[in-house]
Amino acid sequence: MTKVLLVIDVQQGLCEGEDAVFDGPGLIGRINQLTVGCHAANVPVIFIQHESTAGYLERGSRAWQLAQGLKVEDSDICLRKTAADAFHKTVLLSTLQELGATELLVCGMHTEFCVDTTVRRALALGYPVTLFEDGHSSAGNRVLSPQQVIAHHNATLSNISSFGPRVALANSSHWFEAA
Repeated sequence: MTKVLLVIDVQQGLCEGEDAVFDGPGLIGRINQLTVGCHAANVPVIFIQHESTAGYLERGSRAWQLAQGLKVEDSDICLRKTAADAFHKTVLLSTLQELGATELLVCGMHTEFCVDTTVRRALALGYPVTLFEDGHSSAGNRVLSPQQVIAHHNATLSNISSFGPRVALANSSHWFEAA
């Protein structure tokens, strides 16, 4: 299997202020551990950035930039998106096809929006997904804490079977030992 790591929306604006994701610095550390391991194993890394044309996450703004402390190599691919689904009106699918991807590894922000939607679309497109259960985060909402959002999505996404391909959960700190 040819694996590709998708790092979804780990952007500065989602890591600071009152709406910052839960454990942003810890999440960035775990994602860096994943990207370093992927680079060592020759697994391609794709950073995906959400953008708007005005306001929050406006392309080129400080908030739109990849998060401070995130390790990005020159060989990494950076793609932009404008919807929760990283496949929607982007070159992600054609990029994965060019790379010969047969399995996706997924981490990033926000669990209940872009991570969830992209994982479901990947399954619908026939890609098995490894979701790093400690590699995605949320700011929570009025009903659920960030930890509840994360736990709910880990349980829900890993139980979807209707697409054929499945989501396997993995812990980022042990994944390269087990892979």
